[in-house]
Amino acid sequence: MAVSRFQLKSGWAFKKGCRNSDAEYLPANDLPTEVHLDLLTNEKIADPFKDLNELSVRWIGEETWTYRTTFTAPPDYGKRGITTILRFGGLDTFAHVFINGKPLFDSDNMFIEHVVDVTGSLDIDNGAEQILEITFDSARQKGLELVKEHKEHRFIVHQTEISRGPVRKAQYDWGWDWGPILMTAGPWKPIVLETFESRIVDVWVEYEIDEDLKQVEGRVFVEMEGSGKLDADISKDRQSLEKLDDFKPTTKPGVVSADFELPDASLWWPRGYGSQPLYVISVTLRSASASTKADTVLDEADKTIGFRKVELVQEDDSHGTSFYFRINDVDIFCGGSCWIPADSFLTRTTSSFYRAWMKQAAEGNQAMVRIWGGGIYEQDSLFEAADEFGVLIWQDFAFACANYPAHRSYLASVEVEARQNVRRLRNHPSLIIWAGNNEDYQIVERYGLEYNYTTDKDPESWLKTNFPARYIYEYLLPKVIREETKGVPYHPSSPFGNGTSTTLKVDPTVGDIHQWNVWHGTMEPYQRLPRMAGRFVSEFGMEAYPHVSTLEKAITDPDERYPGSMAMDFRNKAIGHERRLVSYVAENFRIRYDLEGFTHLTQIMQADALTWAYRSWRRDWKQHGNRKVGGVLVWQLNDCWPTMSWAVIDYYGVPKPAYYAIKRTLEPLVVGVQRKVNDWTVRLADELWQRDTSHIDMRKIWEDVQFDIWVASNMRESINGNITVQFISVRTGKEILNPLERAVRIETNGTTEVFENEKVNVPNAQDPDKPFDTSNADPFIIYTTLTIHDKQVASDVSWPEPIKYLSFPDRGVTVEYSDDKKKVFVSAEKPVKGFVFAEKEGLKLSDNGFDLVPGRRTEVHVQGSAADGLQWRYVGSS
Repeated sequence: MAVSRFQLKSGWAFKKGCRNSDAEYLPANDLPTEVHLDLLTNEKIADPFKDLNELSVRWIGEETWTYRTTFTAPPDYGKRGITTILRFGGLDTFAHVFINGKPLFDSDNMFIEHVVDVTGSLDIDNGAEQILEITFDSARQKGLELVKEHKEHRFIVHQTEISRGPVRKAQYDWGWDWGPILMTAGPWKPIVLETFESRIVDVWVEYEIDEDLKQVEGRVFVEMEGSGKLDADISKDRQSLEKLDDFKPTTKPGVVSADFELPDASLWWPRGYGSQPLYVISVTLRSASASTKADTVLDEADKTIGFRKVELVQEDDSHGTSFYFRINDVDIFCGGSCWIPADSFLTRTTSSFYRAWMKQAAEGNQAMVRIWGGGIYEQDSLFEAADEFGVLIWQDFAFACANYPAHRSYLASVEVEARQNVRRLRNHPSLIIWAGNNEDYQIVERYGLEYNYTTDKDPESWLKTNFPARYIYEYLLPKVIREETKGVPYHPSSPFGNGTSTTLKVDPTVGDIHQWNVWHGTMEPYQRLPRMAGRFVSEFGMEAYPHVSTLEKAITDPDERYPGSMAMDFRNKAIGHERRLVSYVAENFRIRYDLEGFTHLTQIMQADALTWAYRSWRRDWKQHGNRKVGGVLVWQLNDCWPTMSWAVIDYYGVPKPAYYAIKRTLEPLVVGVQRKVNDWTVRLADELWQRDTSHIDMRKIWEDVQFDIWVASNMRESINGNITVQFISVRTGKEILNPLERAVRIETNGTTEVFENEKVNVPNAQDPDKPFDTSNADPFIIYTTLTIHDKQVASDVSWPEPIKYLSFPDRGVTVEYSDDKKKVFVSAEKPVKGFVFAEKEGLKLSDNGFDLVPGRRTEVHVQGSAADGLQWRYVGSS
């Protein structure tokens, strides 16, 4: 008989309390589901995403909940040689499962799939209903119990209360500095009833690419239960390339394999470096019928793969030790972002949502997305979309910001979790690195936990220290990676240096770093970001409000829609955001406190900060053999609920201006201009007075101007181009100096310096012996363009900092529209800072949050709305 698979999707009910409680059952949503969503459907709670309603649902995470459904036994149940199993994709989190009133199994790990043989557990009476019940204990309460139980361990957690430390559940459910406290429970992945005689359990591929990057030789592995004949077909674009039928046993029980060879394979490339060809391995399990001598198909399985070669290059150089990725022998600058779960209620994120998110990242020129360790091992559909769009994935294991325990039962559960998820994801070409955790080694440094990387190499001894999780990150997980997948590097943590630099102190010479001395830490001005890089910056960021359309959905009371209201402050979970966000805005702009004005300024400030980082750190990509910075990943791409945060795209998929700023800096070919910034806010060491002082010569901000110009390219061939530099008055829109011209030969896949420390002779500079008269000063932008074959391909603009010292009257802005209202054209007579269209869900723009330069017209493509219905503002507009 062929395999029968039936998803137990509908007909569920749920109630508060254990299975024997007297509480009334209520109808539940179709699976997968979660208790908050079921309570919402039954109108038992207010929407936690609106106003202060999060506070009114905290009780849910303290309760026990029971889910129940009925089903009939499959038609072939009980026949000789037939096996029936229940596959539980994921239970959140402390679950007790009963079938027909009898215990079936218990689970304490949200990330584990359970496959249970129920062949002898169902009622075989014809048509009898089988009762499946699942009781979920409070994860928070169980966590507190486990903390008390394991007194031998020093539980330390950041961001949340201590109860999350011993619980294998998505850590952000306890709340984070961007997300609410929503302690979910329920069957969060599908439950499937399977009946079979023989079945395919798993299919995977291991392969090697020859030195010429032409031929792929590999092996298809199939794990199966029962017996039968296997054959496989390898195809591309629905064209069969090779058929396999010579499967032979391996050393692993139940696993067979067959060799294949593709002499002219098409390699999978990251977006911007080549195409993303995908191959399909179709495996069929057959059984020969004795009566008809014909083959009967018992089971089928497909695996989609892409062939690529991955290296994490860590070599000593003049800057320390490199950290960058090489794909198919080509160095790849990994500009991108960090990913958190797309919803506090995971079951609402569908395959189409995942595809939309990865497409949005790809369209924003992002080469990499890092899946953060405080969330989940994301669904296959996210990786399938990343495979399709050429987005590289950095995957953290599910640990974040804590000192985790390592008692034997915990280690056993973690190993199952790791093996299952590595196996599930191992053939996605987009997945190019696994990291052990997020920031757990910073806990080690901050609290002085026992850790001696250089002398203590005995994993068993690590379990006896007050940092036993070292065993997980440096022994167990790398062992799983070695045994379960090939060709994917492992990194002990993010961040992590070389064991002696692990790196609370942020070592810029080795490994990856999380650069949080902008916003957090010492709250450096973001203009200092160019000199705050590391070998790979896997986190950094700046907060901003989402568009007003998103805030209006979350805050229903119009009287609460102002910066600093109770509802607004409650929604922003970042520690100290009240001071930090206002400080950064006020430090750089003339501050406004109406909602629209303040929202706009936070967004432009965030976009400026990220531009300073991406533009200058991509410059530090330099050349082959001298890769000073290997990648930049902003914290963060997305939100899990509507809020103000570091995200560059909000919960509803609406981009902030920072998204477009990143997009512009990561184009395949960009020109960058950066002037030397003379600090105007910090205390400096003054050579004359020999003491710290903030008495600086303010005229240097506008008159003592030096700048650099460079071209960054990820092209795989060198190109001839021309650089033009213009100096345009902010006040008048006129050029105050003759433009500079320079021909340039643009290096392949690297940085070409064009002007370095170029000094501008400012006309009409004021007499240094007379009082500085700002009314007579003429601050100017530096506007540079790159042309190739007389076509402008890139541009950049540098403003005199801070913007708050500038005035923007009478900009002469003109907004025009195409006849079909699908394009909008924006121009100005004088330089304009931060022109932003108000965006909303369903609207899509090709660009936003840009500056305007006299004589240049910006064209924006519009989808989802008529272009003439757009609203806009810029710095200094009313």
